[in-house]
Amino acid sequence: MHSRSVAVYDRFLGSLSKILTKAEAHCTARNIKPEAMLTFRLFPDMFPLVKQVQLSCDFAARAAARLAGEEPKSFPDTETTFAELQDRIQAARGYMAGFESARYDGADTRQITIKMRGNDMTMSGENFLMIYSMPQFYFHLTTAYNILRHNGVELGKGDYMGA
Repeated sequence: MHSRSVAVYDRFLGSLSKILTKAEAHCTARNIKPEAMLTFRLFPDMFPLVKQVQLSCDFAARAAARLAGEEPKSFPDTETTFAELQDRIQAARGYMAGFESARYDGADTRQITIKMRGNDMTMSGENFLMIYSMPQFYFHLTTAYNILRHNGVELGKGDYMGA
């Protein structure tokens, strides 16, 4: 379960970090105020780029903790700059790195309970990872990528995949 969760989340958070570096360079090269990019939404009822990055980090870090049998650490949502988002990504990656792979033995059958719309929802670690956490993570990661592409940042599939 460690290689199916932490290793995957870490790789794609690394990709997100590189994508944000390209976005910041794009802003600098085109004299775009970073706030314009950081607060951009694809549609008014969607979260802005900053929140998409925060949620990507949260879904990864919280899954790593829950699958290791721990209560997840909370990260305050205070980031307003590219540098602060980079720090957030590094904090999430560092947090996940603190869980040794042996802690994931039996995680596939470990019962995990989360609050969903005010109700407790319990599922196996396998279902939690594959049906809840990973889809949420990829949704927010992809939305961050799409916000940047929509705003002209030169990115390709290789950037997303971490090639």
